Amino acid sequence: MGLSLQKGQSLSLTKQNGDSLTNVRLGLGWDSAVPVKKGFFGGTKTVEIDLDASAIMFDAAGKHLDTVFFNQLTSKDGSVRHTGDNLTGAGDGDDETLMVNLPGVSPAVANIVFVITSYSKQTFDMVQNAFCRVIDDSVSGSPEVARYSLTEAGQNTAMIMSKLSRNGSTWNFQAIGAPANGRTAGEVLGAAAAAL
Repeated sequence: MGLSLQKGQSLSLTKQNGDSLTNVRLGLGWDSAVPVKKGFFGGTKTVEIDLDASAIMFDAAGKHLDTVFFNQLTSKDGSVRHTGDNLTGAGDGDDETLMVNLPGVSPAVANIVFVITSYSKQTFDMVQNAFCRVIDDSVSGSPEVARYSLTEAGQNTAMIMSKLSRNGSTWNFQAIGAPANGRTAGEVLGAAAAAL
């Protein structure tokens, strides 16, 4: 289990020997907070929550450079890759993941902001147990480095979850947890930029 971060806290993505992490995986997950409904024939049905994880890249001046999301699964420089869209949020563990090859990130990119949006306009008061975690895929066993569990809920349709920020040759991970509104990553660019 990695370090549990609170909103606003950050962590340098370096190993104990001082080397930088190279390949990280951002896992994002959530569950439905809507009570299970009784079906017409007496069965039960869980309300599916379809959220979308995206990575938005900015330069040091806050200019948008690229976005990785369900319709563009790989960044222009090939360093960030989305593993696919989860339409229900069902199951344990990560619902959507983004792989980041940190040394391969374009030198122009200073920040990568991770957001969750609801294309179907479901709000975060329908969501529980939302989290973002960093996994170190550069070593065997892929240990979890850090985890941020979201405690906020509300009528917002998006959440600015976390960001990776370049600090010289290393990267920092910061828990954000800022509510926003938008169905797609493109609709929350302003809120993501405000988190820089």
